[in-house]
Amino acid sequence: MGGRPLIEVKNLTKRYGQHVAVDHVDFTVNKGEIVGFLGPNGAGKSTTMNIITGYISATEGTVKVDGLDILEQPQETKKKIGYLPELPPLYMDMTVEEYLRFVCQIKKVERNNEKETLYKVMELVKIKDMRKRLIKNLSKGYKQRVGLAQALIGKPEVLILDEPTVGLDPKQIIEIRNLIKGLGNDHTIILSSHILSEVSAVCDRVIIIDKGKIVASDTPDNLSRRMSQSNRFMLRIQGPKQEVLDTIRSIEGVKFAEAQRVREQGTCDFLVESHDEVDIREELFYAMSEKKYPILQMKSMDLTLEDIFLKVTSQQKGGATYVSDLQ
Repeated sequence: MGGRPLIEVKNLTKRYGQHVAVDHVDFTVNKGEIVGFLGPNGAGKSTTMNIITGYISATEGTVKVDGLDILEQPQETKKKIGYLPELPPLYMDMTVEEYLRFVCQIKKVERNNEKETLYKVMELVKIKDMRKRLIKNLSKGYKQRVGLAQALIGKPEVLILDEPTVGLDPKQIIEIRNLIKGLGNDHTIILSSHILSEVSAVCDRVIIIDKGKIVASDTPDNLSRRMSQSNRFMLRIQGPKQEVLDTIRSIEGVKFAEAQRVREQGTCDFLVESHDEVDIREELFYAMSEKKYPILQMKSMDLTLEDIFLKVTSQQKGGATYVSDLQ
């Protein structure tokens, strides 16, 4: 990606007794990038993010934000970071406005700029109408917005968001996702999640961590494409099930085909997998066209996060780790 490195993490290690939570991790995030930080529970995501924010210290290694070391210059570095933990640090008995004024004081926003800061932040995350409401009476989606608002106060260059959509309903997830996308115009963002579709929707690059080590780093599209060792499709075809299946299996390059359930009368769904680097779509179309079996639906079966984890972790155990040159 373009831009200069704004966050530089080198040889980052965190031990708790005999347990190594983060194991010699290296990565950079460029100015203006939105990076998804993915991993299963207990992989070391939150620990890494807590170290970057200065909330906990590392056992070894360094974190620099805009050239400043988080341990050597903690105050100056923290001014450049806005942090939204998985559980937003909200005071439930305060109104939204009271809480954000309190955050302004903690972040040493100048008094004569306070009103303008609050207005801009509340406008940005769309909570102006809620400013007089007690935080405890807000929905989870609005509480998350208030959490984002506190992270934005002080105009930090870097935003670190830990599981920002956890527990939200689908509508709220889309709203927060669009909000984060918009914030990417003015901020460099690290977004932690264990949901691949979440980061695919907003991130320029994905870093996957497992058992404290980085096992993959690439764009979401490249990650899905290159990690995939086969091409899988779900097809809905109108025609006699067994004859359609036999026709699919006769196509050169088809590795696997099986009939799935019937969802629409007169049709059947089929899961089809081709050999590596073989595109069977055109052959499939002509074969079905010749038999007059219309293809009513064809969709690529994207790798799930679980699929990718199985691949990168098994590769890691075998001594190979998939990390692209997009570092």
